[in-house]
Amino acid sequence: MRDPLAEAILKIPKDKLRLITPNVGGGFGMKAFVYPEQALVVWASRKLKRPVKWQEDRSEGFVSDNQGRDHVTRAELALDGNGRFLALRVSILANLGAYLSYFGAFVPTRSTDLVSGLYDIGAIHVNVKGVCTNTVPVCAYRGAGRPEAAYLLERLVDAAARELGMSVDAIRRVNFVPSAAMPYTSATKLVFDSGAFEEVMDRGMAAAQWPSFAERRARSERDGRLRGIGMATYTERCGGGFPETASIEFKDERVELVMGNQEYGTGLITAYKQLVSDQLGLDADRIDVIMGDTDRTPAGLTGGSRAIAVGGAALYEAGRMIIDKGTRLAAHILEAAPQDVVFGDGAFAVAGTDLRVDLLEVARAARDPAKLPPGMEPGLDATHQRMPPAQTFPNGCHIVEVEIDPNTGVVAIERYTIVDDFGRTINPLLLEGQVHGGVVQGIGQALIEHTVYDPDSGQLLSGSFMDYAMPRAGDLPAFAFATHNVPSTANPFGVKGAGEAGAVGAPPAVINAIVDALYRRAGVRHIDMPATPRRVWEALNARPQPARH
Repeated sequence: MRDPLAEAILKIPKDKLRLITPNVGGGFGMKAFVYPEQALVVWASRKLKRPVKWQEDRSEGFVSDNQGRDHVTRAELALDGNGRFLALRVSILANLGAYLSYFGAFVPTRSTDLVSGLYDIGAIHVNVKGVCTNTVPVCAYRGAGRPEAAYLLERLVDAAARELGMSVDAIRRVNFVPSAAMPYTSATKLVFDSGAFEEVMDRGMAAAQWPSFAERRARSERDGRLRGIGMATYTERCGGGFPETASIEFKDERVELVMGNQEYGTGLITAYKQLVSDQLGLDADRIDVIMGDTDRTPAGLTGGSRAIAVGGAALYEAGRMIIDKGTRLAAHILEAAPQDVVFGDGAFAVAGTDLRVDLLEVARAARDPAKLPPGMEPGLDATHQRMPPAQTFPNGCHIVEVEIDPNTGVVAIERYTIVDDFGRTINPLLLEGQVHGGVVQGIGQALIEHTVYDPDSGQLLSGSFMDYAMPRAGDLPAFAFATHNVPSTANPFGVKGAGEAGAVGAPPAVINAIVDALYRRAGVRHIDMPATPRRVWEALNARPQPARH
């Protein structure tokens, strides 16, 4: 935020403006960009020469803050006689709102290179048109283009399977990019380095008890309800592009990690402490993480499921620098050859002896020029900037079972199964929590969340949580979550990124399940999000659509 505020708006050198961002909480993208009120607060403070505070209330947020996901998409899929995908043509009409947000045009175009999903599609053509309307700006929100791409493709794949009389797993199975083809370059020039897409789907189907679904459907029908099952696979691209800088600094008995990116409700501070504690053998209670202060922290990018893959990798390399220099200094202190000194459990030791010196003691010695070997610079602090060599591609399979009351159109999610490939797992609890949160947001998008404007006046009608429905615990089942990880080659940890994945896989999986139920009863082939009770009831009670087979 600092640079556009200083240079583009206030016309001052950027080093004359300090931004401090304390704990943000979940922003999911909408808090990442400059809003007019922020510039006005700084201007007013300079004008009045006194502190100025502004706090937005929820109603103001509804009529001014960025929102996400407003596309009208048409897609065509060409297949051969065996159900293999030959070509894809996509036309996207993307609402940008009344004003162009910072990433307004980036989000709809970002979805274009992911429209191949996990499939081998030989030719792809995508056309995107942005339109300005009377709504708030449409910008990055958890997933930022990836949910849009997954939704259009996975709905299209299900529709193709229904047209050809194939099962939804069979059509995916014959079109997945095989593991043996890695690295694989898609028609949109994305280079997938790793993945086991069919194995992930098979594991998901087994966990979801897919073969016995017919029994559960029959039980629901005996109770007068409709039951549907749906799956969706997805992929994202994460962790590429911008660099991240990390510093490890020794402060007496403590260590500070100075990071360019920001904690935003995902447990990132915990994960960073884990990485450094494991690598340097330090108790996590001795580690402090410094973020969100432009006078202290380097530039960084928060978002895009890239923190561990890029920021964590920068930390890892800074740790390696410390171990390398510390080994040479420890050898000098212990009067040994550097090649005879090994590092482990937070200490340097001479192999085959009981001579050892711990890391913090070496750090203290590094500050004293008298204790350094000739030519060594004082200090053990290390800084590394990581430029990611490639993107990572987390992927997975979501399987949903829904039960629908045909008298009311109410949809109940009875089962939700997730199998993801996140490369490697650093903290299983944090990982599963991120997936749960993303899935809940995706369910909200699929079933109930809807910004509504009056068509005649343009007046916002859903301007509070009295009118804008949010998913609650009672709307959700217990989630069955597992991973089938294939390490990425793009970073030393093998991680792929996980923060947005749940929100990418959930919308198409939920809608595919609903359409499966509605098609069996009424021949319904599609329903738009959100699949509210009214929309579902109207679809069931519309003129029947003739089945094609």
